[in-house]
Amino acid sequence: MAVLAAGTLAVAAPSLASPGDGESELTATTNSTMTSSADPDVPPGETQSSKITHLSNQPKNGALLGTGSDIAFQGKYAFAGNYDGFTVYDLSDPENPEQVVQVSCPGGQNDISVYKNVLVLSTDSSRSDDSCASTPLAATNKEAWEGIKVWDISNPLEPEYVQSVETECGSHTHSLAPSKDGRNVYAYVSSYFPSETYPDCQPPHDTVSIVKVPLRSPESARIVSTPNLFPDGGYGGDDRGSYTETTGCHDITTYAKYDLAAGACMGDGILMDISNRERPKVISRVRDTENFAFWHSATFNNDATKVVFTDELGGGGLATCTAEYAPELGANGIYDIKRKWFGKKELVFKSYYKIPRINTENENCVAHNGSLIPVKGKDLMVQSWYQGGVSVFDFTDSSNPTELAWFDRGEGVSGGGTWSTYYYNGYAYSNDLSIGFDTFEVDDSIDGAAEKVRLRSLNPQMQESFGR
Repeated sequence: MAVLAAGTLAVAAPSLASPGDGESELTATTNSTMTSSADPDVPPGETQSSKITHLSNQPKNGALLGTGSDIAFQGKYAFAGNYDGFTVYDLSDPENPEQVVQVSCPGGQNDISVYKNVLVLSTDSSRSDDSCASTPLAATNKEAWEGIKVWDISNPLEPEYVQSVETECGSHTHSLAPSKDGRNVYAYVSSYFPSETYPDCQPPHDTVSIVKVPLRSPESARIVSTPNLFPDGGYGGDDRGSYTETTGCHDITTYAKYDLAAGACMGDGILMDISNRERPKVISRVRDTENFAFWHSATFNNDATKVVFTDELGGGGLATCTAEYAPELGANGIYDIKRKWFGKKELVFKSYYKIPRINTENENCVAHNGSLIPVKGKDLMVQSWYQGGVSVFDFTDSSNPTELAWFDRGEGVSGGGTWSTYYYNGYAYSNDLSIGFDTFEVDDSIDGAAEKVRLRSLNPQMQESFGR
């Protein structure tokens, strides 16, 4: 996520339609009619939902009053990121999680992942040093530090900071991929927006930093490669003022079982072969030059035959769920992964999905972070939409996604809305930018089968199969 001031990302309202299968670059037109205003479906100050029950909220507190960010899960614990550090919640009573650890370590956005005894935090704000006592320092200063911080969580109640790794342009997000021998876990570090004025972030920046973390000695974490994903420079942007130029990736989702990764890389969506963890290879690339302004994140379906990409139009600061914006703008793009000649895999566009509710012009709303709901034989996803709330949708038919359930706080209830909503062992958990950690229960008619699935861990940017 890149939180920008409302209006920073100026995108003309294009005409829209679905391109045919096999087109690698979308150039669509439509006859959609957009009105300038409409009453919001959920009135300001109210909260409404359909087939989702809000069970509890744990407010932000103590030293962690900054923006709430991502979540990872392991065993009975949830690890919730915050620009000021991270919080560990005990989910033994999932309807009312208990805060058991709070770690103060400023360095937005503190994107967070866990794998076995390792926890990784991303720092994408220039700091005076790599400590948890650091202060802001301009990126134009050569001494400034950005990158990832590695923690030993052998005891989740006593996280130990053991190593830092500085990376070019910092670490906006990262994604983990375990090695095939089980001895190491790799962190694919995503970063972007280089500048000639930044000594440690020079253009062009078409690379990803890969950090190897030995599980037995996480203090030995180090960069092992910085492969160039876009030797041709990637998408060059447009003349509309949109932040669409590819200068690195915003987010990468790995799926080690299938040796695949999907990258949302600002102006490009990519599919990678990661059978060699240290040398990923781009095998398919797509663009949407009409409707996607900022390729933000990616989610595979369970059998890795589809990818849901998100477009964070406006960087999280625009109200794209008003009647002014067409349903293809600030939405998900759903792609099938097709096998071509000689086993080659290719991304093929199928449809868009956007929440159908109208918000006010004061509610930032756009597609953001979500995860699968583990129902065998179906492709279901729960997802955050900032002040647009939480949506559960079915993309089993990738050409016709449909919403199944939703939760929406009207204008004024949350200052920024929900950043990430993930389904874990029978419940949906959400980290709100401003009001804390939420627990939801999805109606049994939707997730009845999923309630029986028990996962040992969940990192939404490191997908693992729940079986078919």
